[in-house]
Amino acid sequence: MRHHDIRIACGLAAAGALLAGAGQASASGFGVTEVSVEGLGRANSGEVADTGASALFWNPAAIARGPRGMSLGIHHRNDSTTFSDNATNIVYPGGASFGVGGISPVDEVSQDFTAPHFAAALPFGDRFAVGVSVHKPYRLRTDFGAGSWARYDTVRSKIEVLEIQGAAAIQATEWLDLGFGLTANKTDAYYDQAYPNLGAGMADGLSQLTADGWNYGWTAGAQAHFERMTLGVSYRSKVEHELEGGLVLSGLQAPLNGANFAAPADASFNTRATFTAGVRFDLTDATTLNGQVVYSDWSVNQTIDVTFAGMTVGIPQRFKDSASVAVGVDHDLSEMWTVRGGVQYDPTPTPDSLREPGVFDSDRWVFAVGASARLQPAVTLNGALAYSRFKDTHLVDIDTFYGGTPAQTTVLTNGRFEGDALAASVGLDWTF
Repeated sequence: MRHHDIRIACGLAAAGALLAGAGQASASGFGVTEVSVEGLGRANSGEVADTGASALFWNPAAIARGPRGMSLGIHHRNDSTTFSDNATNIVYPGGASFGVGGISPVDEVSQDFTAPHFAAALPFGDRFAVGVSVHKPYRLRTDFGAGSWARYDTVRSKIEVLEIQGAAAIQATEWLDLGFGLTANKTDAYYDQAYPNLGAGMADGLSQLTADGWNYGWTAGAQAHFERMTLGVSYRSKVEHELEGGLVLSGLQAPLNGANFAAPADASFNTRATFTAGVRFDLTDATTLNGQVVYSDWSVNQTIDVTFAGMTVGIPQRFKDSASVAVGVDHDLSEMWTVRGGVQYDPTPTPDSLREPGVFDSDRWVFAVGASARLQPAVTLNGALAYSRFKDTHLVDIDTFYGGTPAQTTVLTNGRFEGDALAASVGLDWTF
């Protein structure tokens, strides 16, 4: 048996699995919606049309006529998930087929996380402003365990992106503001996957891949201000990710033991571009209605290119474009207190024919409430709660191990996912 060919097949499969996860982790279900605390309290409706530092992530034009100030926030999200096996099979060389076995159902796979948000704006003169924001736009972290039914897809995974945006904005006319920003994204990822040995009942091998890298993009936006209404639009470019890392495969037994190895592995892929449009309308002096649509262009992610052992292979992706819709309301109870709420529908771009346990996603509804207390004229305390309900969905995937060799083994994943999440946030806005 040619162990060199098996190593190449293993390396490409593992690197492809990690980067497929990176692409899908950017999908609706795993984009981090916890940005500003005020925005979360109205389910991120109308953020692209809001003004001030807290809205900078959504629209660089937001700071053009906002005050000098900063926005601080901390978000904690608890994910409750259940993954159930539905007759997942493994097919060995020669065609013998068995159930994979393992723990089912597996609960609390998606780990809780805490994420900060920071933004600041500094006006120059009467028409110009610059600003900076720090946010985690994408985050996925799972731990199924080495004994779960889903181990041949994922044992554990992590994909986390930290974004730093620098922006400048101008009041182009009495009613029109324009803004532009540059973004730097730091991506950190790891992916562990069980590898079957050639025999039912044998202990599994383990593939461990780590990768990281810096990548860059840009944003542009505009706001139109009228007497009782503000309209906003923004565009966030796709990001071309270039990650470098290493791959270790261990625990393979005879006749595969010669394929155990450690080597570098690089990969490149694109994450979505987004176009956002929104409105804030002052229904009365105390009540503001909000609406927002986010269109995600996933057509930029056609392949994942993996370089390993001196060769590059393109791994096809089948993402579809998606659009989320949110509506919300803010109401001033008094000069001190404001309450708000909102609802968002966020469909998944992942196709029904390919949805993996390790990068699970489905259509979801988000229901949010929040409140603000003006402690001083320049200091406002914000709080928010948001509940997300994921649509119960099937998990379907085909994993091929040692492909193109006499040891080729196939796992036909068939499962079910259900889950929800609760996010709690608190923050402070300070103008000076």
